[in-house]
Amino acid sequence: MAKRDGKKKDKTEIVVLGKTTNFTGVLKFATTLRIQGNFRGTIDASGDLIIDKDAVIDADHITVRSLTVYGQIIGTVHAQEKVDMMSGAKVQGDVSAARLRIADGVLFEGKCKMTNVEKDVEIFHRPTEEIKADLQRSNVRM
Repeated sequence: MAKRDGKKKDKTEIVVLGKTTNFTGVLKFATTLRIQGNFRGTIDASGDLIIDKDAVIDADHITVRSLTVYGQIIGTVHAQEKVDMMSGAKVQGDVSAARLRIADGVLFEGKCKMTNVEKDVEIFHRPTEEIKADLQRSNVRM
């Protein structure tokens, strides 16, 4: 049995399209892709996508596991898990994801559809009695 040198291999492979990259076409990937330059076309991937601050993406559609946006996206987005729009991001297009986080300072123009949500769960409704009980407990502690 071969002995390892004690170093753990990082299983997260990140591919970077640099700041001077201008790519047109179809992107498919299974790991993590970070775009720092410009992209025009279609992204159909099972991995994670990171759009850096100065990056501009003009896509017919983007399908990924998760998406983190610091830059600009024009196009329809579908993420299996989550979409994070970070401060300063600009997103024009419809977004569907299981989880969505939009930070302060984001420009988002489009529709949002939450996927993988139980149909019987009402996330914006709590019984009045439950709210009153929480408020009373909070006032007693003060």
